[in-house]
Amino acid sequence: MSEPSSRFTLRQGSPLARWLPFLVWGRNLSRNSLTADFMAGLTGAVIVLPQGVAYALIAGLPPEYGLYTAIVTPVIAGLFGSSLHLVSGPTAAISIVVLSVVSNVFPPDSSEFIPAVLTLTFLTGLIQLALGLARLGTLVNFISHTVVIGFTAGAAVLIASSQMKYVLGLPVPTNSSFAQTWTALVHQLGAINFYAVSIALATVLSTLFLKRINPRLPTMLFGMIMGSLLCWLIEGGRYGVPLVGSLPGGLPGFTVPDFSLGTVNALLPGAVAVAILGLVEAVSIARAIAMRSGQRIDGNQEFVGQGLSNAVASFFSCYAGSGSFTRSGVNYESGAQTPVAAIFAALILVVILLLIPEVTSLLPLPAMAGAILLIAWGLIDGRHIRHILRHNRQEASILLVTFISTLTIELEFAIYLGVILSLVLYLRRTSRPRLMEVAPRNLSQALDLRSVSRYDLATCPQMKIVRIDGSIFFGATDYIQQCLKDFSASMKRDNYLLVVCSGINFIDMTGAEMLIQEIVRLKAEGILVKFCALKNTVKDELVSGGYREALEPDNFYNTEEEALAAITGDLGAHPCSICTSRLFQQSLKGGS
Repeated sequence: MSEPSSRFTLRQGSPLARWLPFLVWGRNLSRNSLTADFMAGLTGAVIVLPQGVAYALIAGLPPEYGLYTAIVTPVIAGLFGSSLHLVSGPTAAISIVVLSVVSNVFPPDSSEFIPAVLTLTFLTGLIQLALGLARLGTLVNFISHTVVIGFTAGAAVLIASSQMKYVLGLPVPTNSSFAQTWTALVHQLGAINFYAVSIALATVLSTLFLKRINPRLPTMLFGMIMGSLLCWLIEGGRYGVPLVGSLPGGLPGFTVPDFSLGTVNALLPGAVAVAILGLVEAVSIARAIAMRSGQRIDGNQEFVGQGLSNAVASFFSCYAGSGSFTRSGVNYESGAQTPVAAIFAALILVVILLLIPEVTSLLPLPAMAGAILLIAWGLIDGRHIRHILRHNRQEASILLVTFISTLTIELEFAIYLGVILSLVLYLRRTSRPRLMEVAPRNLSQALDLRSVSRYDLATCPQMKIVRIDGSIFFGATDYIQQCLKDFSASMKRDNYLLVVCSGINFIDMTGAEMLIQEIVRLKAEGILVKFCALKNTVKDELVSGGYREALEPDNFYNTEEEALAAITGDLGAHPCSICTSRLFQQSLKGGS
């Protein structure tokens, strides 16, 4: 795999790269790169053919809509995104959210459903494009990875549940919830269609068998072929096994989404959720592959690429898409060098739709459902889930809340709930910075201040040393103020309180006002407050805010050693001479 050329790297930040990135990497095209891209595109087309059909069914759409999305969306996203290897299009998680959002407004079997899906796609793209043009690509960093893992796992369970009616051959009412679906299935267990079960099982086992032999082969396509072959051998149609049917022989025409005010207002909250999820998927996948390829990813440019792809594709019978980890990974491993590989894959799908649209005519729905079960299983990140549950209670609570809410409430609100909970817990963490009493750990070497409680250290009876690890901002002032009161409660008059500030990265206006209040309070109690090791950037903030003089510059020292030398020099000789701790003998003649 050749690395991205220096020309691309040098020009990536230019205005040309920002607005028309395909003109930059397009200059590097050669016969060798086009050959490599064609072979990667051929592999990608073979993979996305069954996936596109499967994802469309998850979204409650006819199968051709998945292929339309796999044709239009990756081309535009590839031309206007920053990643050389990201392949966009229909994905499982986005598909189930699309179904959830639109089915809450229009029933999936109604004539308004598909136009509303296109409206949702356009709104999603518009939101993504606006975020990209506003240079807000860093917003995805505020979406906790745990939220994504929990939501994706919940979506996987929902996807698998939605396909059980095809696997078992049992009728389930349209638009049933998770609980309603399983209630209906349990009540009909005696009527299971074992022909459908055997076809789904054959698809799953044959797919896993080929994946064990060579995972690079089109395993899902092979599994569907085996399931279709079994259906033909046992004459499944005679026993109530439904077929997907032929695709329409043609390309998607120009269509206009439903832009009525009522539809837009009803779908807008869901569009925000789809946009956020799509951007998180696309940017995280692009960055993961870029770590292997050595390419630099521009998050803002990916926002623009994803937004344009969804906004434009909505006029060509496509539903919301995002980056696909499976297809992007295969694209990179197959030797793709530029986004032309995604264009080749789209062109091959066009040929299939035009020449052999009956390719799905003999595909049984239980075989498709079996493949979707494997897709759902692949969405569950078991390794990270186990690690989170074992080692981090706070992250585990975010994971479980997001997962359970995905199964029990509307999916777009499950995303919001997970994001809000993760932000609340983060703010709670930052609003309670660590304040600990420290003391010298080693008396014979350079000053080494460590936690008194952890190392069971002796302390100076005339001085208390406290270190603050965390920013002093409006959300943390109450907690810090209470901690300082607790530390000073056992101190006497003429004692010193030395605050080590090496762990403070930021002090806002409220934080500075709180420090002034504490200095005044402690002075009134006869306790002298000193500060040391304050970072220059924090000092500059205090000066620019006009708080430097109020905090009394004489109270600040550059280092811990300088502060201790000054304080021990001020301590009375008699108390130090009878002190049993004698911590600062190197700083004070006679010792203390």
